[in-house]
Amino acid sequence: MKTLRRYFAGEIYRSSLFVMVAFLALFAFFDLMGELGSIGRGPYRLEHAFIYVAAGLPSYAYELMPIVALIGTIYVMAQFASRSEFTVMRASSLSMARALLLLARIAAVLAVITFVLGEFVAPKANDFRQQFKRRIEGASLSAEFRTGLWAKDVVRDSVTGKVIGSRFINASKIDPGGLVRSISVFEFDEHMRMRTRIAAERAEYVEPGVWRLSAVDEINLIPSDTMNRLRPELIKRRNVATSTLHSDITPEILSVLMADPKRMSALDLVQFSRHLQQNNQRSEQYEIALWTKLLYPVAVIVMMVLALPFAYMHARSGGLSLKVFIGIMIGMGFHLVNNLFSHIGLLNTWPPLATAALPSILFLLAAISALWWVERH
Repeated sequence: MKTLRRYFAGEIYRSSLFVMVAFLALFAFFDLMGELGSIGRGPYRLEHAFIYVAAGLPSYAYELMPIVALIGTIYVMAQFASRSEFTVMRASSLSMARALLLLARIAAVLAVITFVLGEFVAPKANDFRQQFKRRIEGASLSAEFRTGLWAKDVVRDSVTGKVIGSRFINASKIDPGGLVRSISVFEFDEHMRMRTRIAAERAEYVEPGVWRLSAVDEINLIPSDTMNRLRPELIKRRNVATSTLHSDITPEILSVLMADPKRMSALDLVQFSRHLQQNNQRSEQYEIALWTKLLYPVAVIVMMVLALPFAYMHARSGGLSLKVFIGIMIGMGFHLVNNLFSHIGLLNTWPPLATAALPSILFLLAAISALWWVERH
């Protein structure tokens, strides 16, 4: 059994690696074609485009891993069937249960690789990719938003820490290093009446929970006792060189606001979902992305189980190319269903865990049905 597992693993890993390289080469070619229009604009050159494209490959590898595992395994199973190797293995007491266990152990390695890619490699590479291009072109993040970047926070009492209002922060420009320029802060009380407006030329995160504002223009609105209307003498304004702003907003949260949830790490998704919940904002999109991220490595195992029935098909049931083509269609279908359920679950407010798990469950049921069919026939 150990020798058989090594044989299976070697064949599947080699085939999967070949399929992965082919897919990555294809996507890299398309990305490079898309970057050709930017070459020559300012300091952006061909070598920068190569670095930018290469930094995007880990994200593609992560997204393609279930499809690659499916196609690679189908290719190996079809080869075994065409050469009657799997028939000999079955005659040598290789039951379906043992074959499933053997594939599951091989798939576990690919699942771990998928988790590492999605949690550590791809998010870092994607962040580097975006910051690299902005740094070369000298662009700020404000170019991507018409009115700048908006974030919501809570106002806490400086003594008790109790929430006493809400705060909305607008950043017009954010440098690649995380320095915020042209920042505006609007603070409201618990009845959503504006109490403070702060404008600063720049903001720098100096320590946890503390921002240092420079060139500050602050307006405080003090409510009058009559019909809650403001009088001119109750508006206080001050201009100071520096001041501090205590906020739960961090540079990491600001970077998350500009990131695609599907390309974020699970840790970032957890932190930002908690921040949204504390500010009474909807976090379903990020919770669905979190559960999808956690369950995505399981999809690799499901895809490899789905490939096992191809080993029970005789060569006359279809050529190798046809079976690989079917594998490509199944992989594309899984990718489509996975994205479709994310949007449907968000629109219908389904539980995030169920939304993320349903595609894998459906394809697992399909794999079980296929295995039952080939066992009966």
